Amino acid sequence: MSSTLKKQALGSSKLAEIGKTVRRKLKKHPRIDIVSGGGLDLYFVQNFLTEDECAALIDLIDGDAFPSKLYEGTEKPGFRTSFSCNLDPHHMLVARIEGRICTLMGVDPRHGETLQGQRYDVGQQFKPHFDHFFPSQPYWEDERKGGGQRSWTAMIYLNEPESGGETNFPNAGMCVSPRSAMLMLWNNMDSIGAPNSLTLHEGAPVTKGRKYIVTKWFRERFWGVSGS
Repeated sequence: MSSTLKKQALGSSKLAEIGKTVRRKLKKHPRIDIVSGGGLDLYFVQNFLTEDECAALIDLIDGDAFPSKLYEGTEKPGFRTSFSCNLDPHHMLVARIEGRICTLMGVDPRHGETLQGQRYDVGQQFKPHFDHFFPSQPYWEDERKGGGQRSWTAMIYLNEPESGGETNFPNAGMCVSPRSAMLMLWNNMDSIGAPNSLTLHEGAPVTKGRKYIVTKWFRERFWGVSGS
């Protein structure tokens, strides 16, 4: 089977439609900036949060953060060295931020995973990786039943480290420097609903200060709901 046919076999009409619908809504929003590189579109909203909201989320992360993990069977020493935590979706601030993201994107909140907080100290990083899942991995069966493939990623920078901590997309030739309260979004799928190799990205090492972000991923189906 050719690489083109293999790619088409991985495509999902539902994921393609999600991508199309969200992209259409984002392009109409007056506050959204779109930056394209190598065939990948990144969407930005400046000052998506207030300073107080950023500070409060940082406090929540510091209160619950533990060493970040990878899926069992995919662990690699030094690959992901940050701290992270799943924020309480019933917390008033967290619920408000999640609702704001879903409204902006026009996505049913039931497709969204819990908002995750992440902290990077000096030297910590997340080496190049994809947010989408690989059906060949052992974890896929659980993820398939619990909402399926990931579609969009929404990430908010809560502060600016003194140096380092960029988000690099090496296959797309783009590099994003942290900016406090800035929301960045991208679709992990391409136009036919297949995993997009241009979304390979890394959290570069922080070289001075600390970096805080929150990330929300969206699924093909309702998250946590069993499906075929």
